[in-house]
Amino acid sequence: MTRALVAVLAAVLLTVAGCTGDNAPKSLSDVTLVLGDQAGGVRARVEASGAFKDAPYRVRWANFQGAAPLFEAVRSGEVDTAIAADAPTVQAIAGGVPARPALATSAAPAATAIIVPPGSPIRTVADLRGKHIVVSTAPGSVSHYTALGALDEAGLRPQDVQITFSLPTDAQAGFSAGHIDAWATFDPYLAIAEHAGARVIRDGEGINGRNGILSVSTMAAADPLKREALADAMRRFAAAWRWSDEHPDEYQRVYEKLTSLDPPVARQILTRTRQEVRPLTDDVVAGLQAVADRFHRAGVLREPVTVAPACERDLYTGK
Repeated sequence: MTRALVAVLAAVLLTVAGCTGDNAPKSLSDVTLVLGDQAGGVRARVEASGAFKDAPYRVRWANFQGAAPLFEAVRSGEVDTAIAADAPTVQAIAGGVPARPALATSAAPAATAIIVPPGSPIRTVADLRGKHIVVSTAPGSVSHYTALGALDEAGLRPQDVQITFSLPTDAQAGFSAGHIDAWATFDPYLAIAEHAGARVIRDGEGINGRNGILSVSTMAAADPLKREALADAMRRFAAAWRWSDEHPDEYQRVYEKLTSLDPPVARQILTRTRQEVRPLTDDVVAGLQAVADRFHRAGVLREPVTVAPACERDLYTGK
């Protein structure tokens, strides 16, 4: 290699290194956290409470219909956090999504249910034999978990019904048009359908866990400045949840504005669940493991999954 070529390559490497250094965040003020949300639920709490107003970093929101597209955004590096029920969180971990559970929220089992259209002759889950059930949004979703548990409870196997998967807005259209025998879905889509006359034949009470999970991107958690921002964000999320518990009417007004939901629908959604945030205690991790084990027994997961190593337990300790 000639000395001239060596000099050129050295100059190129120095230029690249310089560009990388210039673009890398040097302080929290250079950091932007992209917060993944579902149907505006987290953003409503945050904006109503003002919990992030004085944050030393920038915040941007990304909203999704359900957990499956949200976790795909984590996989592609588009978002830094993801809020979801325990079941899709476990499915994401099993599917290799670089997401690490960091904080637990209260989840209402009754916020997920199997519903049938008004006037349907179907009265119980046992009546679903041979029928078509649409599950939102994907295999491993919280609605899928509810459906599997309900079928098992009724003495039915998944093969005894026809299960297909669909995003909530698509399923909502088919359900309203009478093209679907039963729909396994979750709030806010569940509450909207109930107020339009849908009838619940089995909700998640006694089937689903009581934990929602806020996960962080593995890539974000590995970056020192982003990790510092994430730890601060966890405390602010906790403050937002506490505020919404103490100010339910103000929280509801912001939630209605962000989601364009009718007040009775919004009220039903918000009164189902306690506004609470908890660290990832041993009990929470054990609950996640129970979900993973059930999915494995049902064949949703081909291989057993151990959840504990995927958890990021020191970002939020409750202090």
